[in-house]
Amino acid sequence: MGKQMTEMLKGTLEGIVLAILAVRPAYGYEITGWLRGQGFDDIAEGTVYALLVRIENKGLVDVAKVPSEKGPPRKVYTINDSGRDQLDEFWQTWRFLAERLDGLHRIEGEQR
Repeated sequence: MGKQMTEMLKGTLEGIVLAILAVRPAYGYEITGWLRGQGFDDIAEGTVYALLVRIENKGLVDVAKVPSEKGPPRKVYTINDSGRDQLDEFWQTWRFLAERLDGLHRIEGEQR
């Protein structure tokens, strides 16, 4: 993953993780696996776990400890109402930016 992709991903990863949790509750390793399955191969588990701590501290998710077959209980994250509000704002911002960038890209393409 290039530097530009890494920087853009930093700014959007919280929204991406909240979108994943809007589909279903998950624990950190599941989220990392889903991201890698979508082509985000370079995302480290530590990055996802640090983000989960931040969104938990912000009150955007509820956390339950669920027994694990292998080792200690897992922390399962579920998006809550505050998280859904944050996700709605993320998607509004994403649409705004995407529309402007698409328009700029079309203009730039016409100039070539």
